[in-house]
Parts: sequence; C-alpha cells; structure tokens
Amino acid sequence: MLLDAFRALFWREFNSIHDGAAYFHVRPVTVKRWLDGSTPPNPMAEKLLIIKARGYLPNDLNWQGFKVNEARAVIITPDGREFAPRELEAFPLWRDQYHALKDRYGLIERPPVKPAAAPVTIYRGGKRKQPAPWIPTRDKMK
Repeated sequence: MLLDAFRALFWREFNSIHDGAAYFHVRPVTVKRWLDGSTPPNPMAEKLLIIKARGYLPNDLNWQGFKVNEARAVIITPDGREFAPRELEAFPLWRDQYHALKDRYGLIERPPVKPAAAPVTIYRGGKRKQPAPWIPTRDKMK
C-alpha cells in the first residue's frame, strides 16, 4: 500500500492518532512515524486497516460508503441510517408493503427516521443467563 493511501485510509477510519495506536496495539509515536513516512507502515497494520475500512463487506463499488459497527451489531448506510441484521431479513416484505401503499396513497413526505432495532441475544429466548459463580474445586469438597 502506498503511503498516501495509508494516510487517507487512516484518517478516514480514526479520529486521532491515539485511536489508531490503540487499534493496532502500538504506541502513538509508531503511528506518527508511519504517517510522516519516516518508517514504512507494518504490513499487518496495512491489512488490519483495510479490513477495518471494508468493515468485512465486499470491496465493490456497490458497497462503497457502507460500514459495520461490530460493537452495536448494525450496518450503517452512507446516509447514516442503521439496520440490525434481523431487520434486513424483513426487508423484502417491507419493500412489497411500501410499493403497495405508494400505489394506493402516493408518496409519504418526510417519513420519520427510526433507530435500528436492538440486537437479539442468542441465549434462552433473548434473555442472557447469568454465569454461575466460580468456586474452586478445593473449596467444593468442604
């Protein structure tokens, strides 16, 4: 990766040098050296930056601008709208309903923007079970 491309991608993904250093698990001075060109960027850091920039989405023009927020489990569109993965499953039905309503009533001006649905946990029907307290084996025998 060329240095200019690394710089552009770095500043697109991170707000500060400290954020980038924390992501790459290096010191901020190392990131400064990569960005000013005195030291070439670590090849693994380049790969990690590309993966972060892609957000695990295909490197294709159709997906340009889309991001994945792993911590909140949402897909962010270029407009800033957020969708949970479960919401995308219902998208074909929503599209059909939208076209039926549009044919019947016309376009809706300024529809309300709703936040993404909360991600569903996969344990016990959406209720995460509390872990059992850990008791060392030597104390269990007493």
